[in-house]
Amino acid sequence: MNSISYDDVRAAAGRIAGDVRPVTVAPVDPGGFGPGEGWLAYEFTQHTGSFKARGAANFIAAHREAGTLPEAGVVIASGGNAGLACAWAAGRHGVRATVFLPETAPPVKVARLRLLGADVRQVGTEYAAALEAAGEHVARTGALEAHAYDHPLIAAGAGTLLEEIRAALPGLDTVVVAVGGGGLFSGVAAAAHHHGVQVVAVEPENCRALNAAIEAGRVVDVPVDSVAADSLGARRASRMALDWALRAEAISLLVPDEAIVAARRSLWDDRRLAVEHGTAAAFAALRSGVYRPAPGERVCVVVCGANTDPSDLVRP
Repeated sequence: MNSISYDDVRAAAGRIAGDVRPVTVAPVDPGGFGPGEGWLAYEFTQHTGSFKARGAANFIAAHREAGTLPEAGVVIASGGNAGLACAWAAGRHGVRATVFLPETAPPVKVARLRLLGADVRQVGTEYAAALEAAGEHVARTGALEAHAYDHPLIAAGAGTLLEEIRAALPGLDTVVVAVGGGGLFSGVAAAAHHHGVQVVAVEPENCRALNAAIEAGRVVDVPVDSVAADSLGARRASRMALDWALRAEAISLLVPDEAIVAARRSLWDDRRLAVEHGTAAAFAALRSGVYRPAPGERVCVVVCGANTDPSDLVRP
């Protein structure tokens, strides 16, 4: 079974140092998180516009070190962001990248993938269909299969973000992350648990793969129907994410699409941050009061991706 430890996160931090951009942490206005003290981690400024670059850099670098990068290159199924990160990391090492996407993937992500030199294949209307097609491609070609979230190297790379946040915010109590399949969550939870930091996992009400797994005590398939489905639309969470949710006693919360849309709008109106709906889900938990910090609680919300078309944010 795929799993990671804090040692894996530390190894990833050493492996990708200098290749990824250190995260910037910005304070929230007093009272913005109620009685708690708040910050936003601007991970959307990362290479390729999301945290996914960390896991992809770790994955490619580890295979390069091991001499296990095949001539056929690397292949990944993605809603968009993981594919962008994979194409970027592969390109840095002269490796070919084939990316399978749903036909519903946002055009802005498809265009950026092509600019990065990826071989883009669009299949079906959900991530699950792209994943199946990617597996068939691996069987035909012998390409190395990466994964958008369910791989130890991918999750460990994502977990390096928590190390940087904690270094910037000594005494951090809580980190709030949006969850799709659970790669970011797994890595962050592994590091947070080591440091005694509480993790709050936020999902849309109708894309609740991790929440449903916690409820059932096992990974289960869930319907995918949310404004944030392009980045949080995994049909099931990874077993690794469920294990870390239970081990770290994570708080699992759901937010409605209306709160996500309002949070995304608020980040633009108040800070001129143009982010994805999936990214806004984490902020929506605080803004809507679904998560209420205790007095003095030091909370950081991960603002994890900005591969979006901002045209709907600009008011007439």
